[in-house]
Amino acid sequence: MHITLTRALAGAALALSGASAQAGTEYPLTIQNCGQTVTFERAPRNTVALGQNSAEIMLLLGLGDRMAATAFWPNAVLPEVAEANRGVPLITVEFPTLESVLAQQPDFVAAMLTTLLGPDSKVAKRSDFADLGIPTYLSPSACSTTLDASDAYGSRDELWSMDLLYKEIEDLSRIFDVADRGQALIADFKAREAALRARFAEDDDLTFLFWFSSPSPADDAYLGGGNGPSGYIADLLGGANAITTEADWPAVGWEGIMAADPTVFVAAQVDRNRWDLDTAENKIEFLTSDPTVSQMDAVRNGRIVVMSGAAMNPSIRTLYGAEQVAEQLKALDLP
Repeated sequence: MHITLTRALAGAALALSGASAQAGTEYPLTIQNCGQTVTFERAPRNTVALGQNSAEIMLLLGLGDRMAATAFWPNAVLPEVAEANRGVPLITVEFPTLESVLAQQPDFVAAMLTTLLGPDSKVAKRSDFADLGIPTYLSPSACSTTLDASDAYGSRDELWSMDLLYKEIEDLSRIFDVADRGQALIADFKAREAALRARFAEDDDLTFLFWFSSPSPADDAYLGGGNGPSGYIADLLGGANAITTEADWPAVGWEGIMAADPTVFVAAQVDRNRWDLDTAENKIEFLTSDPTVSQMDAVRNGRIVVMSGAAMNPSIRTLYGAEQVAEQLKALDLP
C-alpha cells in the first residue's frame, strides 16, 4: 500500500532536518522546459493547473493555497488530496477557454497535454501567456511525443517511463520552492514502482488491452497505445500491450480489437460524463452482451479489470492505475 500524503510530507520534514535536505530555490529561477526557457521571479501564488496531472502533483506537494483554479479532469481527484482540492475552484472538467483561464488572473499556468497548451491547443499557445508575462510549464511527458497533423496527441518510438514524471515533479517543486516535498514524493513513487516490478515475473504470453472510451458501440474505440502509459503499465506487470501502435491514443475498430486478442481487457472508468461508454460498467455490459465481442477469450473467461481512465494519461495516476490492475490480477485465472 502506498504512503499517504501526510506521511510523504512528514518524510519531507524529516529530510529538512538532515544533511540531505534540498537547498531552497534561489530566484530568479530559470529552467528549460520542452525547448523553451522559462524564468520565475518568485514562487507562483496564483496558479492555474490545466489537466488532472498538473493539479494533483501540486496538491500532493501541498500547494493548494497557491492554486487559483484547475480544469480538464477525466476522473475524480485522488482521495488523499480531496480535502485540499475542495478549496480550489474548478473551471471545467473539459477543455476551458483562454478567457476563462485569464479570468483567474494567473501568475503561472501548468499543463499536462499539448492539446491544453501547445501549438495546436484547443485552449491556448504558450506564446499567448508569454505575451502577457505569465510563465508556463508543459509536462515533459507531453512534449516527448512526436506530433503530426493527423494525431493531436502524438506518438512515441520508445516506451514512456516514470522518469519523465519524476522530472516534472522535480521541476514543479523547484518552481514553488518546495524541493524537499518533491524529493519525498519521488521517493514514494519509486518505491511503489519497484515493489510492483518485483511482484510480477515477465510473461511473453500476457497481453493487456486498455479501452479508454468510445462515442458509441458502433464507433472505433480510443485505446491506450503501445508505447504510452498503458504500455508502461503492461510492462510493469510483466506483460505487454496488445496494441502495438506508436500512437499514444489510437482509435481502433472492433475487428482490430478482436484480432489483438488480449489476455486481459482493461476497462477504464472515466468520470467526465461525456459518452455513455465512459463508465466501466457500460463498457463491461457491452463486452459481455455483444454477440461477437463477447466471444473474445478474455471476455468469455472473465478476464476484465477496471482502472481509472486518468491512469492512461502520462501522469501520477499511471502508477495508481498499475496498482489497481495488480490487485485485480490476483483473482484472474491466468497461466
